[in-house]
Amino acid sequence: MLEVIILAAGQGSRMQSRLPKVLHQLSGRPLVHYTLDAARAAGADRIHVVIGCGADAVEAAVQAPDVQCHLQAQQKGTGHAVQQAIGACHPDSILLVLFGDVPLVSDTTLRAVVAAAAEGGIAMLSAEVEDPSGYGRVVRDDQGDFLAVVEHKDASLAQHQLREINTGVLAGKANRLNDWLSRIQNNNAQSEYYLPDVLALAKADGIAVAVVVSDSALDTLGVNTPQQLEYLERQHQQVLAERLMTSGVLVADRTRLDIRGSLHCGRDVSIDINVLFEGQVILADEVTIGAHCVIRNATIEAGVQVRPFTHIDGAIIKSGAEIGPYARLRPGTEIGEQAKVGNFVEIKNVSLGTGAKANHLTYLGDATVGAWSNVGAGTITCNYDGANKYRTELGEGVFIGSNSTLVAPLSVASGGFVAAGSTITDDVSGDQLAVARGRQRNVEGWQRPTKTEDKS
Repeated sequence: MLEVIILAAGQGSRMQSRLPKVLHQLSGRPLVHYTLDAARAAGADRIHVVIGCGADAVEAAVQAPDVQCHLQAQQKGTGHAVQQAIGACHPDSILLVLFGDVPLVSDTTLRAVVAAAAEGGIAMLSAEVEDPSGYGRVVRDDQGDFLAVVEHKDASLAQHQLREINTGVLAGKANRLNDWLSRIQNNNAQSEYYLPDVLALAKADGIAVAVVVSDSALDTLGVNTPQQLEYLERQHQQVLAERLMTSGVLVADRTRLDIRGSLHCGRDVSIDINVLFEGQVILADEVTIGAHCVIRNATIEAGVQVRPFTHIDGAIIKSGAEIGPYARLRPGTEIGEQAKVGNFVEIKNVSLGTGAKANHLTYLGDATVGAWSNVGAGTITCNYDGANKYRTELGEGVFIGSNSTLVAPLSVASGGFVAAGSTITDDVSGDQLAVARGRQRNVEGWQRPTKTEDKS
C-alpha cells in the first residue's frame, strides 16, 4: 500500500498574504491541487494532508474521498508535521512525503522514489541546482554515498558550496519512519524538528539511503514568494504551450499565452497573442482565436473565427460562426452555425439560430433568435423589470431595424419586420411591419439659435 503525506500547514509569511500559501493559484488552480494530482498519479491508495494556518479553508479545498486531514496546531518543523499524520498510516505501508507548495513534481519522479524505498527501506529525492541558497545540502562520502542532509542555516562554509540539494521528498516504510521521527532532536538554529534528520538516523541503523536525483527543474520548484509564484507560472505556461505546439496547434507566441484550466484543441487550430483560457475550453478543428481574447468554459466547434478582443464565458459556438471583434458572449449563450456576432455586441442566455446576425452595438439577453434573422445596430432586449427576467422570441427570417427596443415578454413571428427606431411592446405576426416611434414633424421657417452677446 502506498500512502502519501502532503505538508500544507504553513502560512507562507513571505507571500505577504492572508491566504494560506498552498491555496495561492498556479494556472487557475490552488498549488496543493497539483500535489494531490501527482500523488494520485503515482499510485497513492490514501492521502493525508497536514493542515495548520487557514486549516478550514485548506481542508475544504482538498476534500475528497481518498483524503484525510490532520491538524498541526503549532508549526514545529517538517518532522513534527509528519508526526501529526503518521499515526493514521498503516505500519506496513510505503509512506511518501510531499509538499503542498511544490506543485509540479512529476509522478514519474515520485514513482522512482517509491520504488527505491521499496527496495532499500528509505529513499530521498535530490537535485543539482545552480543556486542552492536556502536549501538543505546533500552531503556524501568519498565514495559518493549518502551521509546526511544539512540545512542551509546549519551548514558550514564548505557545505554551502555544495550544489546538490534536498527537495524534501522522501519515502520509506511507515513503521520505520515513525520510529526515526520519535528520535529526532530540535537542537538546530531553528529549534525545529527536521524531517531529513530521519535519513541520518536510518544510516546509523545500518539502512542504506537511496538518493534519486531529479533530472527536471520543475520537480524542485517551490513557492515562498510572489516572485517565485510568478516564475513558476511562466515556466508552467511554457510547458503547456509546448504541448500544444507539439500536437500541431499554431501558437503565435508561447510567452503570451495563459491556460488556467484545461484546453483541448483539434487540428489546425491557431491562437494569436495575449489569449487567456480559463476553466474547460474545447476548440475543434480549424478554429482561429484572435489576439487579446478571454475564453472561459466554452465549446467552440470547427471553423469558428473568434476575432480580437472578444470575451466568451460559458457559451457554445457552432461550426462556421464568426465572433467579434470586441464581442462579449455570456453564460447560457449558444451561437448557431454560420451565425455572426459583431463588434460591441453583448449576448447572454440567448440561442442565436443558424445564419442569424447581430453585427453591431447590440444587447441580447434571455432571447431566442431564429435562423437567418437579422438584428440591426443599436438594438436591445429589455428583459428585466427590476424583479423578474422575461424572454424575447424571434422567429426565422425576422428583421429588426437599427436602434430598436424590444420590451419582453415579446414574440416576433417568422418573417416579421420591425422598423428602425421602434420601441416594440406587443407581439408581431409574420405578415406585419411594426412601427412604434414618434411621427416626424418638420417646422417650416425655423431659425437656428444664435449666441447671445456677453454685455458684462
